[in-house]
Amino acid sequence: MTDAKTAIDETVKANTVVLFMKGTKDMPQCGFSSRVAGVLNYMGVDYADVNVLADDEIRQGIKDYSDWPTIPQLYVKGEFIGGCDIVTEMTLSGELDTLFDSNEVVYSKEAADKIREANG
Repeated sequence: MTDAKTAIDETVKANTVVLFMKGTKDMPQCGFSSRVAGVLNYMGVDYADVNVLADDEIRQGIKDYSDWPTIPQLYVKGEFIGGCDIVTEMTLSGELDTLFDSNEVVYSKEAADKIREANG
């Protein structure tokens, strides 16, 4: 599991935005992963995706790394942000915009506003 922890740590630190998910950003394999990837894709965020289904050690390792029991898990600038519910709430409240702005993550503010309008 040490190799998995090292790989996870390197991935989190090497990428501004990382989503550990079931499936890929182009082909999510669970509803929760699909929702978070969908938000990031729609907002035009450039992010790394890690398919935890491809490696059991990474799948368990990310849960241990974050001390968070579920997947997907979103990281921004090395910081664990949360899973599907937290990302959804942050998107709807505008907190995700603030987080992206403060970390210089490029995204479409127009798309973020459209998500809020559609769910408001």
